[in-house]
Amino acid sequence: MDAIEYIPHTADIRLKVTGSSPKDLFETALTGMSNLMRNHYCDKKRELPLDIKIKLDAPDFTTLLIDFLSEVLTLSNLHQAIYCRVYFEQLSDHILDARLFGAHVRKFDEDIKAVTYHEANITHSPTGEFETMIVFDI
Repeated sequence: MDAIEYIPHTADIRLKVTGSSPKDLFETALTGMSNLMRNHYCDKKRELPLDIKIKLDAPDFTTLLIDFLSEVLTLSNLHQAIYCRVYFEQLSDHILDARLFGAHVRKFDEDIKAVTYHEANITHSPTGEFETMIVFDI
């Protein structure tokens, strides 16, 4: 079962993210970050007219996740938008090729300055799910 757990942290926001597959983990992390930026924005059914293609490569899977979220954060700030959905054309341990879907917003509820590598380490839980901690600098 995919899950997001918000954990208090001094001057930062920590998320514990789980997913049943690598794609689920990335999608859940995207939803968690987007819902922080605009309170539960992605939890509601809505039109997502923005469609942006991204390609990334990284030395490992954890770095790829953090780089993915950082790229989405940059695009969100650049386009004043929230991205709620992702379609993966390719997702491996080192390569991500995807399309992001989102919508313009007037403002963000939370100003996320950066997605950090601190505490990020994708592992398998005892139940076989993928999980990691993500710390956002606010």
